[in-house]
Amino acid sequence: MHAYNRMMRMFLAVFMLSAATVYAAVPENGKCMGCHGRKDVKSIAGNSVYIDPEKFTATTHSIVGCTSCHDRVSSGHPGDGSAPARAVCGDCHAPVSVEYAKSLHASKARCNDCHNPHEVRLPMFMSGDDINKKCAKCHDARKILKSHAKWLPQAELHIDSLLCITCHTGSQDYVITMSIESRLPGSKDAFKTATYEELAKLTSGDNIGRVIDLNGDNKVSLEELRAFNHHLRGKNMRLWGMMTPEVVTHSYQILENRWDCTFCHASGPKAMQKSFIAFPDKSGGYKRLAVEKGAILDILYGTPDFYMLGTTRSTPLNIIGALIVAAGLSFPVFHGFFRLLTRKNRKEDDHEA
Repeated sequence: MHAYNRMMRMFLAVFMLSAATVYAAVPENGKCMGCHGRKDVKSIAGNSVYIDPEKFTATTHSIVGCTSCHDRVSSGHPGDGSAPARAVCGDCHAPVSVEYAKSLHASKARCNDCHNPHEVRLPMFMSGDDINKKCAKCHDARKILKSHAKWLPQAELHIDSLLCITCHTGSQDYVITMSIESRLPGSKDAFKTATYEELAKLTSGDNIGRVIDLNGDNKVSLEELRAFNHHLRGKNMRLWGMMTPEVVTHSYQILENRWDCTFCHASGPKAMQKSFIAFPDKSGGYKRLAVEKGAILDILYGTPDFYMLGTTRSTPLNIIGALIVAAGLSFPVFHGFFRLLTRKNRKEDDHEA
């Protein structure tokens, strides 16, 4: 299953990058979007059947084309009043369907309760907040916080720093994905994910990655992270990191090892070596830029708002800490040794006294 997910992720990512437009990828899409791309289009029942062309273009489904899922559209459509048939998700995503059928969610929600097929995209093209919002459709945020606070220290901070699927699926290959957040007006501590429009104001062109990627090489160095925090934090912005899986599964469950703090906090710096910054794009999705290996560990200047006890480590601080511990342990040892050497003198003094 995990091998299948990795293969599909690589395959779909290549096609996402290679498809210039929905019309160029599948010409038949243009005919469908001629009607469904208008905001005022409605079904016979009066329901909106509008599909955002820009968001649909960014999906993997646009590459296979509208008629791959709606393969029995009558020649008289839409005038004949008949609704086109819809494909079953399992027709293409059979392994995922089998996995999902065994999960706790199977009897609670269908695929399209969480995924809009006309806007669906891979997790690597989404923000952590957007993924968690799908869970929040059914799971009330206040109840989640209350239930987790019974056993999880700083529950609100943990929930803001993790995807629900990080703990509640068998997903694997964790990395840190950072997004740029802007402070809410009139607030001291409340932030939200910065929009494309907000970041575009800070750059001279459409490449909003230049907000951090100053040299435009599609990589973020430690020096560029430091420059961002030095210059743009004065504009009420910050970087916020979330622990996200690269291989996502649909095995929704309650996992015993997620109750153990060591799942995250004793994994060592290896898990934190690989990180990305997600930038919003015009279609509502995100484009990721890789961050210099290990840069996430520079909590003093590179990512001062990100800290994970046990994984975010500083070698100088480790050395200082070791010296403090060694000094503390050496004191009773030297004290005892000194008393041993002076035992004879102390006995003589006591005898004279």
